[in-house]
Amino acid sequence: MIENIRLSFQGIFSHKMRSFLTMLGIIIGIAAIIAIVSTIKGTNDEIKNSLVGSGDNVVTVNITQAGMEVLPSDGIDLKKLPIIDDGMIDTIKNYDSVEDVAIYHKAITYEGINHSNNQLTGSYIFGCNNDYIRILNYKIHEGRLFTEDDFKDFRKVCILDSATAYALFNGEDPINKTIEISGNPFVVVGIVEKNDNYQPIINNIDDWYTYYGEETSSVILLPDAIWPVVYSYDEPYQVVVKAKSTEDMQDAGKKTQDYLNSFISSSYTPTGDREDSDEEEKVKYKSEDIMQKAKDLQELQNSTSTQLIWIASISLLVGGIGVMNIMLVSVTERTKEIGLKKAIGARKGAILGQFLTEASVLTSMGGILGVLTGIALAYFISNVAEVPVAISVPAIVISVLFSMIIGIVFGLIPSIKAANLNPIDALRYE
Repeated sequence: MIENIRLSFQGIFSHKMRSFLTMLGIIIGIAAIIAIVSTIKGTNDEIKNSLVGSGDNVVTVNITQAGMEVLPSDGIDLKKLPIIDDGMIDTIKNYDSVEDVAIYHKAITYEGINHSNNQLTGSYIFGCNNDYIRILNYKIHEGRLFTEDDFKDFRKVCILDSATAYALFNGEDPINKTIEISGNPFVVVGIVEKNDNYQPIINNIDDWYTYYGEETSSVILLPDAIWPVVYSYDEPYQVVVKAKSTEDMQDAGKKTQDYLNSFISSSYTPTGDREDSDEEEKVKYKSEDIMQKAKDLQELQNSTSTQLIWIASISLLVGGIGVMNIMLVSVTERTKEIGLKKAIGARKGAILGQFLTEASVLTSMGGILGVLTGIALAYFISNVAEVPVAISVPAIVISVLFSMIIGIVFGLIPSIKAANLNPIDALRYE
Protein backbone atom coordinates (compact mmCIF):
# COMPACT_ATOMS: atom_id res chain seq x y z
CA MET A 1 0.00 0.00 0.00
CA ILE A 2 2.79 2.44 0.93
CA GLU A 3 4.56 1.67 -2.34
CA ASN A 4 1.32 2.32 -4.25
CA ILE A 5 0.90 5.67 -2.49
CA ARG A 6 4.51 6.60 -3.32
CA LEU A 7 3.98 5.70 -6.98
CA SER A 8 0.72 7.69 -6.98
CA PHE A 9 2.45 10.85 -5.77
CA GLN A 10 5.22 10.28 -8.28
CA GLY A 11 2.70 10.01 -11.12
CA ILE A 12 0.74 13.08 -9.91
CA PHE A 13 3.78 15.35 -9.58
CA SER A 14 5.22 14.23 -12.89
CA HIS A 15 2.12 15.72 -14.56
CA LYS A 16 1.39 18.68 -12.26
CA MET A 17 -0.83 20.75 -14.54
CA ARG A 18 -2.85 17.77 -15.74
CA SER A 19 -3.32 16.56 -12.18
CA PHE A 20 -4.40 20.00 -10.97
CA LEU A 21 -6.95 20.40 -13.76
CA THR A 22 -8.26 16.91 -12.95
CA MET A 23 -8.66 17.88 -9.28
CA LEU A 24 -10.28 21.23 -10.09
CA GLY A 25 -13.83 19.87 -10.23
CA ILE A 26 -13.32 18.15 -6.87
CA ILE A 27 -11.80 21.33 -5.38
CA ILE A 28 -14.68 23.53 -6.55
CA GLY A 29 -17.36 21.09 -5.37
CA ILE A 30 -15.84 20.52 -1.91
CA ALA A 31 -15.08 24.25 -1.46
CA ALA A 32 -18.68 25.17 -2.32
CA ILE A 33 -20.08 22.62 0.15
CA ILE A 34 -17.74 23.68 2.98
CA ALA A 35 -18.56 27.37 2.42
CA ILE A 36 -22.32 26.70 2.34
CA VAL A 37 -22.31 24.45 5.42
CA SER A 38 -20.09 26.84 7.41
CA THR A 39 -22.20 29.88 6.53
CA ILE A 40 -25.48 28.12 7.32
CA LYS A 41 -24.09 26.77 10.61
CA GLY A 42 -22.96 30.25 11.61
CA THR A 43 -26.36 31.67 10.71
CA ASN A 44 -28.17 28.96 12.68
CA ASP A 45 -25.99 29.62 15.73
CA GLU A 46 -26.75 33.33 15.45
CA ILE A 47 -30.48 32.65 15.19
CA LYS A 48 -30.39 30.56 18.35
CA ASN A 49 -28.29 33.09 20.27
CA SER A 50 -30.41 36.00 19.09
CA LEU A 51 -33.72 34.41 20.09
CA VAL A 52 -32.48 32.97 23.37
CA GLY A 53 -30.74 36.22 24.28
CA SER A 54 -27.61 36.95 26.26
CA GLY A 55 -27.80 33.97 28.56
CA ASP A 56 -30.66 35.12 30.86
CA ASN A 57 -32.57 31.89 29.98
CA VAL A 58 -35.98 33.46 30.59
CA VAL A 59 -39.24 31.89 29.38
CA THR A 60 -42.63 33.58 29.69
CA VAL A 61 -45.75 31.48 30.29
CA ASN A 62 -48.70 33.42 28.89
CA ILE A 63 -52.47 33.04 28.98
CA THR A 64 -53.44 32.05 25.44
CA GLN A 65 -56.32 31.11 23.21
CA ALA A 66 -55.67 29.34 19.89
CA GLY A 67 -51.97 29.81 20.56
CA MET A 68 -52.25 33.59 20.80
CA GLU A 69 -51.69 35.57 23.99
CA VAL A 70 -54.87 37.07 25.47
CA LEU A 71 -55.30 39.78 28.11
CA PRO A 72 -58.29 40.93 30.17
CA SER A 73 -58.23 44.13 28.13
CA ASP A 74 -59.15 41.96 25.10
CA GLY A 75 -62.61 41.51 26.63
CA ILE A 76 -62.16 37.77 27.31
CA ASP A 77 -63.50 36.26 30.54
CA LEU A 78 -60.50 34.89 32.45
CA LYS A 79 -62.11 34.46 35.88
CA LYS A 80 -61.83 30.67 35.86
CA LEU A 81 -58.07 30.70 35.59
CA PRO A 82 -56.30 29.75 38.84
CA ILE A 83 -55.11 32.29 41.39
CA ILE A 84 -51.38 31.63 41.57
CA ASP A 85 -50.33 31.53 45.21
CA ASP A 86 -46.99 31.12 47.02
CA GLY A 87 -47.43 27.34 47.21
CA MET A 88 -47.77 27.06 43.43
CA ILE A 89 -44.73 29.26 42.92
CA ASP A 90 -42.70 27.05 45.28
CA THR A 91 -43.79 23.96 43.34
CA ILE A 92 -42.55 25.47 40.08
CA LYS A 93 -39.28 26.55 41.71
CA ASN A 94 -38.64 22.95 42.79
CA TYR A 95 -38.47 21.70 39.20
CA ASP A 96 -34.93 20.60 38.31
CA SER A 97 -34.77 22.85 35.26
CA VAL A 98 -36.07 25.99 37.04
CA GLU A 99 -33.85 28.51 38.82
CA ASP A 100 -36.38 31.24 39.64
CA VAL A 101 -40.02 32.22 39.09
CA ALA A 102 -42.01 35.45 39.20
CA ILE A 103 -45.64 36.33 38.51
CA TYR A 104 -46.94 39.51 36.94
CA HIS A 105 -49.92 41.26 35.41
CA LYS A 106 -49.75 42.66 31.90
CA ALA A 107 -51.79 45.15 29.92
CA ILE A 108 -51.46 47.23 26.79
CA THR A 109 -52.87 50.71 27.20
CA TYR A 110 -54.31 52.46 24.17
CA GLU A 111 -55.73 55.33 26.23
CA GLY A 112 -52.35 56.93 26.56
CA ILE A 113 -49.75 57.59 29.22
CA ASN A 114 -49.62 61.32 29.94
CA HIS A 115 -47.21 63.80 31.39
CA SER A 116 -47.76 67.47 30.74
CA ASN A 117 -48.35 67.74 26.98
CA ASN A 118 -46.58 64.48 26.16
CA GLN A 119 -48.55 61.29 25.54
CA LEU A 120 -47.66 57.66 24.75
CA THR A 121 -50.01 55.06 23.25
CA GLY A 122 -49.62 51.32 22.90
CA SER A 123 -47.43 51.05 26.01
CA TYR A 124 -46.86 47.79 27.87
CA ILE A 125 -47.76 48.04 31.54
CA PHE A 126 -46.67 45.36 34.00
CA GLY A 127 -47.90 44.84 37.55
CA CYS A 128 -45.00 43.07 39.21
CA ASN A 129 -42.62 42.80 42.12
CA ASN A 130 -38.84 43.11 42.33
CA ASP A 131 -38.43 39.39 41.55
CA TYR A 132 -39.85 40.02 38.08
CA ILE A 133 -37.50 42.97 37.58
CA ARG A 134 -34.52 40.86 38.63
CA ILE A 135 -35.42 37.85 36.45
CA LEU A 136 -36.03 40.07 33.41
CA ASN A 137 -32.51 41.42 33.93
CA TYR A 138 -33.53 45.04 34.40
CA LYS A 139 -30.87 47.19 36.06
CA ILE A 140 -31.65 50.36 37.97
CA HIS A 141 -30.34 53.34 36.04
CA GLU A 142 -31.72 56.10 38.22
CA GLY A 143 -33.82 56.26 41.37
CA ARG A 144 -34.83 53.03 43.12
CA LEU A 145 -36.78 49.79 42.82
CA PHE A 146 -40.01 49.10 44.69
CA THR A 147 -39.90 48.88 48.50
CA GLU A 148 -41.95 46.80 50.91
CA ASP A 149 -43.87 49.92 51.89
CA ASP A 150 -44.86 50.47 48.25
CA PHE A 151 -46.68 47.12 48.30
CA LYS A 152 -47.97 47.30 51.87
CA ASP A 153 -49.33 50.84 51.58
CA PHE A 154 -50.64 50.41 48.00
CA ARG A 155 -48.62 53.41 46.85
CA LYS A 156 -49.20 54.73 43.35
CA VAL A 157 -45.60 54.61 42.21
CA CYS A 158 -44.07 53.39 38.97
CA ILE A 159 -40.78 52.55 37.29
CA LEU A 160 -40.14 53.46 33.66
CA ASP A 161 -37.69 52.11 31.16
CA SER A 162 -35.26 54.69 29.80
CA ALA A 163 -37.04 54.97 26.43
CA THR A 164 -40.38 55.76 28.11
CA ALA A 165 -38.74 58.26 30.47
CA TYR A 166 -37.10 60.08 27.57
CA ALA A 167 -40.34 60.15 25.53
CA LEU A 168 -42.40 61.57 28.38
CA PHE A 169 -39.87 63.95 29.96
CA ASN A 170 -37.72 64.99 26.98
CA GLY A 171 -34.45 64.48 28.84
CA GLU A 172 -35.59 66.06 32.13
CA ASP A 173 -35.08 64.22 35.41
CA PRO A 174 -38.29 62.17 35.87
CA ILE A 175 -37.67 61.00 39.45
CA ASN A 176 -40.46 62.01 41.87
CA LYS A 177 -42.49 63.52 39.05
CA THR A 178 -46.01 62.40 38.22
CA ILE A 179 -47.45 60.71 35.16
CA GLU A 180 -51.05 59.72 34.50
CA ILE A 181 -52.03 56.13 33.71
CA SER A 182 -55.69 55.50 32.88
CA GLY A 183 -56.67 58.61 34.80
CA ASN A 184 -54.62 57.65 37.90
CA PRO A 185 -51.59 59.69 38.99
CA PHE A 186 -48.38 57.71 39.57
CA VAL A 187 -45.08 59.02 40.94
CA VAL A 188 -41.97 57.92 39.06
CA VAL A 189 -39.48 56.41 41.55
CA GLY A 190 -37.02 54.71 39.21
CA ILE A 191 -35.63 54.29 35.70
CA VAL A 192 -34.43 50.87 34.50
CA GLU A 193 -32.57 49.57 31.50
CA LYS A 194 -32.37 46.05 30.10
CA ASN A 195 -28.93 44.61 30.79
CA ASP A 196 -28.37 42.94 27.41
CA ASN A 197 -24.83 41.86 26.57
CA TYR A 198 -25.77 40.37 23.21
CA GLN A 199 -26.92 42.46 20.27
CA PRO A 200 -28.20 40.46 17.28
CA ILE A 201 -27.37 41.56 13.75
CA ILE A 202 -30.39 43.33 12.26
CA ASN A 203 -30.36 43.26 8.46
CA ASN A 204 -34.01 44.13 7.78
CA ILE A 205 -37.35 44.96 9.43
CA ASP A 206 -38.25 41.25 9.74
CA ASP A 207 -35.11 40.67 11.82
CA TRP A 208 -36.08 43.63 14.03
CA TYR A 209 -39.51 42.17 14.81
CA THR A 210 -38.13 38.65 15.21
CA TYR A 211 -35.40 39.55 17.68
CA TYR A 212 -36.88 42.46 19.59
CA GLY A 213 -40.68 42.50 19.34
CA GLU A 214 -42.26 44.21 22.32
CA GLU A 215 -38.94 44.72 24.13
CA THR A 216 -38.41 47.96 22.24
CA SER A 217 -41.90 49.25 23.10
CA SER A 218 -42.67 51.58 25.97
CA VAL A 219 -42.50 49.67 29.29
CA ILE A 220 -43.98 50.83 32.61
CA LEU A 221 -43.74 48.80 35.83
CA LEU A 222 -46.25 49.13 38.68
CA PRO A 223 -46.34 47.34 42.05
CA ASP A 224 -48.68 44.38 41.58
CA ALA A 225 -50.52 45.36 44.80
CA ILE A 226 -51.86 48.53 43.16
CA TRP A 227 -52.92 46.72 39.96
CA PRO A 228 -56.59 46.22 41.02
CA VAL A 229 -56.96 49.97 41.50
CA VAL A 230 -56.04 50.61 37.88
CA TYR A 231 -57.60 47.52 36.28
CA SER A 232 -59.67 44.72 37.86
CA TYR A 233 -59.66 42.67 41.05
CA ASP A 234 -60.01 39.22 39.49
CA GLU A 235 -57.32 39.52 36.87
CA PRO A 236 -55.07 36.41 36.66
CA TYR A 237 -51.31 36.41 36.77
CA GLN A 238 -48.91 35.56 33.96
CA VAL A 239 -45.65 33.76 34.82
CA VAL A 240 -42.01 34.25 33.93
CA VAL A 241 -39.56 31.40 34.54
CA LYS A 242 -35.79 31.53 34.60
CA ALA A 243 -34.25 28.22 33.55
CA LYS A 244 -30.95 26.98 34.93
CA SER A 245 -29.43 26.84 31.43
CA THR A 246 -30.33 27.51 27.81
CA GLU A 247 -30.88 23.78 27.27
CA ASP A 248 -33.38 23.73 30.18
CA MET A 249 -35.58 26.53 28.79
CA GLN A 250 -37.98 24.32 26.88
CA ASP A 251 -38.34 21.85 29.76
CA ALA A 252 -38.87 24.62 32.35
CA GLY A 253 -41.52 26.33 30.22
CA LYS A 254 -43.41 23.12 29.41
CA LYS A 255 -43.48 21.87 33.00
CA THR A 256 -44.73 25.25 34.20
CA GLN A 257 -47.50 25.45 31.59
CA ASP A 258 -48.61 21.87 32.24
CA TYR A 259 -48.72 22.46 36.01
CA LEU A 260 -50.79 25.64 35.69
CA ASN A 261 -53.11 24.07 33.12
CA SER A 262 -53.84 21.22 35.55
CA PHE A 263 -55.86 23.75 37.59
CA ILE A 264 -58.02 24.71 34.62
CA SER A 265 -61.20 22.86 33.69
CA SER A 266 -60.55 20.74 30.60
CA SER A 267 -63.60 22.25 28.89
CA TYR A 268 -63.16 25.88 29.93
CA THR A 269 -63.69 28.37 27.13
CA PRO A 270 -64.24 32.15 27.27
CA THR A 271 -67.92 31.59 26.56
CA GLY A 272 -68.44 29.06 29.35
CA ASP A 273 -68.07 25.37 30.12
CA ARG A 274 -68.91 23.24 27.12
CA GLU A 275 -67.82 19.63 27.05
CA ASP A 276 -67.90 19.63 23.25
CA SER A 277 -65.88 22.84 22.89
CA ASP A 278 -63.22 23.08 20.24
CA GLU A 279 -59.72 22.56 21.61
CA GLU A 280 -58.60 25.75 19.88
CA GLU A 281 -61.19 27.80 21.78
CA LYS A 282 -59.89 26.81 25.20
CA VAL A 283 -58.05 29.32 27.31
CA LYS A 284 -54.86 27.91 28.79
CA TYR A 285 -51.31 28.73 29.76
CA LYS A 286 -48.65 28.30 27.10
CA SER A 287 -44.93 28.81 27.36
CA GLU A 288 -43.13 30.93 24.81
CA ASP A 289 -41.26 28.32 22.80
CA ILE A 290 -38.20 30.32 21.84
CA MET A 291 -36.22 27.21 20.99
CA GLN A 292 -38.98 26.09 18.59
CA LYS A 293 -38.94 29.52 16.98
CA ALA A 294 -35.19 29.17 16.49
CA LYS A 295 -35.67 25.63 15.19
CA ASP A 296 -38.25 26.77 12.62
CA LEU A 297 -35.92 29.46 11.29
CA GLN A 298 -33.01 27.01 11.27
CA GLU A 299 -35.05 24.45 9.33
CA LEU A 300 -35.84 27.11 6.73
CA GLN A 301 -32.12 27.88 6.44
CA ASN A 302 -31.26 24.17 6.27
CA SER A 303 -33.77 23.49 3.49
CA THR A 304 -32.17 26.24 1.43
CA SER A 305 -28.67 24.96 2.17
CA THR A 306 -29.66 21.41 1.15
CA GLN A 307 -30.68 22.65 -2.28
CA LEU A 308 -27.40 24.56 -2.62
CA ILE A 309 -25.40 21.50 -1.56
CA TRP A 310 -27.11 19.39 -4.21
CA ILE A 311 -26.22 22.00 -6.81
CA ALA A 312 -22.60 22.03 -5.57
CA SER A 313 -22.53 18.23 -5.74
CA ILE A 314 -22.87 18.48 -9.51
CA SER A 315 -19.29 19.82 -9.48
CA LEU A 316 -18.21 16.66 -7.66
CA LEU A 317 -19.91 14.53 -10.31
CA VAL A 318 -18.13 16.47 -13.05
CA GLY A 319 -14.88 16.14 -11.10
CA GLY A 320 -15.40 12.37 -10.78
CA ILE A 321 -15.92 12.07 -14.52
CA GLY A 322 -12.70 14.05 -15.02
CA VAL A 323 -10.86 11.61 -12.74
CA MET A 324 -12.19 8.67 -14.73
CA ASN A 325 -11.10 10.29 -17.97
CA ILE A 326 -7.57 11.06 -16.81
CA MET A 327 -7.16 7.57 -15.33
CA LEU A 328 -8.19 6.03 -18.66
CA VAL A 329 -5.54 8.21 -20.33
CA SER A 330 -3.03 7.10 -17.69
CA VAL A 331 -3.83 3.42 -18.33
CA THR A 332 -3.31 3.95 -22.05
CA GLU A 333 0.01 5.76 -21.48
CA ARG A 334 1.30 3.05 -19.16
CA THR A 335 0.11 0.03 -21.12
CA LYS A 336 3.66 -1.28 -21.66
CA GLU A 337 4.44 -0.76 -17.95
CA ILE A 338 1.36 -2.77 -17.03
CA GLY A 339 2.31 -5.51 -19.49
CA LEU A 340 5.81 -5.71 -18.06
CA LYS A 341 4.53 -5.97 -14.47
CA LYS A 342 2.12 -8.73 -15.43
CA ALA A 343 4.84 -10.52 -17.37
CA ILE A 344 7.05 -10.75 -14.26
CA GLY A 345 4.19 -12.05 -12.13
CA ALA A 346 2.09 -9.10 -10.95
CA ARG A 347 -1.46 -10.20 -10.14
CA LYS A 348 -4.64 -8.49 -11.24
CA GLY A 349 -5.26 -7.35 -7.65
CA ALA A 350 -1.91 -5.58 -7.50
CA ILE A 351 -2.54 -3.71 -10.74
CA LEU A 352 -6.10 -2.89 -9.64
CA GLY A 353 -4.88 -1.64 -6.26
CA GLN A 354 -2.19 0.56 -7.81
CA PHE A 355 -4.61 2.46 -10.05
CA LEU A 356 -7.36 2.69 -7.41
CA THR A 357 -4.79 4.11 -4.97
CA GLU A 358 -3.67 6.64 -7.53
CA ALA A 359 -7.25 7.74 -8.18
CA SER A 360 -7.98 7.96 -4.42
CA VAL A 361 -4.81 9.96 -3.71
CA LEU A 362 -5.62 12.31 -6.58
CA THR A 363 -9.16 13.01 -5.34
CA SER A 364 -8.08 13.14 -1.68
CA MET A 365 -5.59 15.87 -2.52
CA GLY A 366 -8.38 17.65 -4.36
CA GLY A 367 -10.59 17.22 -1.28
CA ILE A 368 -7.97 18.71 1.07
CA LEU A 369 -7.36 21.65 -1.27
CA GLY A 370 -11.14 22.04 -1.56
CA VAL A 371 -11.52 22.17 2.24
CA LEU A 372 -8.84 24.88 2.53
CA THR A 373 -10.42 26.83 -0.31
CA GLY A 374 -13.88 26.40 1.24
CA ILE A 375 -12.73 27.75 4.63
CA ALA A 376 -11.14 30.76 2.95
CA LEU A 377 -14.27 31.26 0.84
CA ALA A 378 -16.52 31.05 3.92
CA TYR A 379 -14.59 33.82 5.70
CA PHE A 380 -14.53 35.89 2.52
CA ILE A 381 -18.34 35.62 2.22
CA SER A 382 -18.63 36.46 5.92
CA ASN A 383 -16.63 39.66 5.51
CA VAL A 384 -18.30 40.77 2.29
CA ALA A 385 -21.93 39.86 3.10
CA GLU A 386 -21.63 40.45 6.89
CA VAL A 387 -23.02 37.04 7.76
CA PRO A 388 -21.69 34.84 10.58
CA VAL A 389 -19.60 31.76 9.84
CA ALA A 390 -18.87 28.66 11.90
CA ILE A 391 -16.52 26.03 10.47
CA SER A 392 -17.99 22.54 10.73
CA VAL A 393 -15.36 19.92 11.57
CA PRO A 394 -17.68 16.98 10.70
CA ALA A 395 -18.31 18.57 7.29
CA ILE A 396 -14.55 18.78 6.71
CA VAL A 397 -13.95 15.13 7.62
CA ILE A 398 -16.91 13.93 5.56
CA SER A 399 -15.78 16.01 2.57
CA VAL A 400 -12.30 14.48 2.54
CA LEU A 401 -13.69 10.96 2.94
CA PHE A 402 -16.25 11.63 0.23
CA SER A 403 -13.57 12.84 -2.17
CA MET A 404 -11.65 9.63 -1.53
CA ILE A 405 -14.76 7.58 -2.28
CA ILE A 406 -15.21 9.50 -5.53
CA GLY A 407 -11.67 8.44 -6.51
CA ILE A 408 -12.46 4.80 -5.78
CA VAL A 409 -15.82 4.83 -7.59
CA PHE A 410 -14.72 6.72 -10.69
CA GLY A 411 -11.29 5.10 -10.75
CA LEU A 412 -12.76 1.61 -10.69
CA ILE A 413 -13.42 1.27 -14.44
CA PRO A 414 -9.92 2.42 -15.52
CA SER A 415 -8.37 0.21 -12.83
CA ILE A 416 -10.33 -2.85 -13.99
CA LYS A 417 -9.31 -2.11 -17.57
CA ALA A 418 -5.65 -1.96 -16.49
CA ALA A 419 -5.92 -5.18 -14.45
CA ASN A 420 -7.53 -7.08 -17.36
CA LEU A 421 -4.94 -6.13 -19.97
CA ASN A 422 -3.34 -9.09 -21.72
CA PRO A 423 0.40 -8.92 -20.95
CA ILE A 424 1.45 -9.92 -24.51
CA ASP A 425 -0.84 -7.32 -26.12
CA ALA A 426 0.30 -4.74 -23.58
CA LEU A 427 3.98 -5.32 -24.30
CA ARG A 428 3.37 -5.03 -28.05
CA TYR A 429 1.30 -1.83 -27.65
CA GLU A 430 2.63 1.20 -29.52
